[in-house]
Amino acid sequence: MSHILITNDDGIYAEGLRALVAAFEGVGTVSVVAPISERSASAQSLTLRQPIFCEQVAEHEWAIEGTPTDAMIVALHRLFSNPPDLVVSGINRGGNLGENVFYSGTVGAAMEATINHIPAIAISLVHRGTGFVYEPAAQFARQLGELVLQNGLPLGVLLNVNVPLAWKGGVRFTRQSKKVTRNVLQEGTDPRGRTYYWLNEQQITEGLDPASDYAAIFDNLISITPLELDRTHELSLNHLSSWVPLLERPVAR
Repeated sequence: MSHILITNDDGIYAEGLRALVAAFEGVGTVSVVAPISERSASAQSLTLRQPIFCEQVAEHEWAIEGTPTDAMIVALHRLFSNPPDLVVSGINRGGNLGENVFYSGTVGAAMEATINHIPAIAISLVHRGTGFVYEPAAQFARQLGELVLQNGLPLGVLLNVNVPLAWKGGVRFTRQSKKVTRNVLQEGTDPRGRTYYWLNEQQITEGLDPASDYAAIFDNLISITPLELDRTHELSLNHLSSWVPLLERPVAR
C-alpha cells in the first residue's frame, strides 16, 4: 500500500491541507507533517538557532514548530522508518506562479522531498480574498498523485501545480514565467515614529509568454510546471570556463 505524506505552509489545520487529506483517503496510508501555524513565504528556510518541536496531534499527524522544510526533514529523518512514496504540499491559499516559486514554503517543502529522492507535488489555488473552494483542486491532486505513483517522476524534478478557482476542466503543462509582478511597498509610521512597510505585489498582465504558468491561469486552465532542482546554467558553465586563465594565480614558491 502506498504511503502519501501531506504537508503545507499554511499550517496543519488549514482548509487546503484538510481537503487534501480527505481527497487521498483510499489511495493509501495518509500521514500529515506540517507547521503548527502559518509559515507562508518561508521558501526552503531552516530553523537553526532554536529547537524544532514536534507534537503528535492525531493518528498519523504531527505538528511542527518550524518551517515547511523543517517539517519535511523531521518527517523523513525521524518519524518514518521508510520514506513515503509521494509528498503532496498544499493546497496553498493563493497562487505560486512565476517568481513566487522562489519564495513559496509550499514549493520549498516539495523541493526538500525531491532532494531526498521522493516524488513531490506542490499545489496551489489561485485566488485572493474570500470564497476559497478547495475540493476540485484536491480531487485533481489525487488524480495527478495516482499518476505519479504509477509512473514516477524524473530524478530531481517536482511538479508545481496551480489551479484557478473557476476551473472548467482544462490542463496545460507550462513553463515557469519570468517576473510579471511589481513589488509594492505601502509605507507607514508606528506610534514610536519608526517607519514600516507592508509588502504587496501588483500583477502585470500584458505580454505574457503563452507557454507560461500565468498564461494558463488567465486561460482558466490548470498549470503544471515541472521544476528542476539543478539550477546550473550549462551554456554559461561552458562559456565562462574560458575565464579560468584570467582568474587563476600562480602558486607562490
